[in-house]
Amino acid sequence: MDTEAQPTERDRSSHPGTPGAEGRSRFALVPRVAEWLPGGRITLTLFLCLAFSLALNAFVVQPFQIPSGSMEQGLRIGDRVLVNKLAYRFGAQPRRGDVIVFDGTGYFGDADYIKRVAGVGGDHVACCDKKGRIEVNGRPVDETAFLYPGDSASSVPFDVVVPSGRLFVLGDHRSDSSDSRDHLGSPGGGMIPVGDVIGRADWIVWPYRHWTHLTRPPAYARVPAVPAGGGHG
Repeated sequence: MDTEAQPTERDRSSHPGTPGAEGRSRFALVPRVAEWLPGGRITLTLFLCLAFSLALNAFVVQPFQIPSGSMEQGLRIGDRVLVNKLAYRFGAQPRRGDVIVFDGTGYFGDADYIKRVAGVGGDHVACCDKKGRIEVNGRPVDETAFLYPGDSASSVPFDVVVPSGRLFVLGDHRSDSSDSRDHLGSPGGGMIPVGDVIGRADWIVWPYRHWTHLTRPPAYARVPAVPAGGGHG
């Protein structure tokens, strides 16, 4: 006598590989929502695309339009860049040479700004040496690859140590840039809190003829690290 249990109709319907009523109800949810919305599936599709776009803009990348000539000639007025909002979210910190977008409220003005990081927490940033160059931790930085043609490194001398958790930022078009040099006497001494950084500008995406990947200049890679204890001679 065959004693092997034979599957009943109930057993077959609850088999792991067989979609039951619960699965069918989930699949039926989309057309039900579409029927409820004016415009049906088209409206639902547009709504989902909008939700995805808003989430992308809030957490991943954000477009930013260049409002002034302070970062010429690399970034022109009207250029649109994509700002990587995840660049500093998981323990990474802004690095010298990065082009960043930050909230300048309380430091520069009630707006978002785009500048290049010249010094990070603990750095000794000074200008200018005998050849008219910026020095970071005693090392001259050759800025000719990105500095606006004809501009000097700075018409305003400065010699500062960047506090921990802050950034010293400069525009590439020094003669047309209001940056950390111009706010040394302001609250925070012109240094931007890392927490106010929105993200790193990684790409110029519009107009298409300006399409470019923004990379960190090699000149900053040669700057020595801050000495242990943060002391400077």
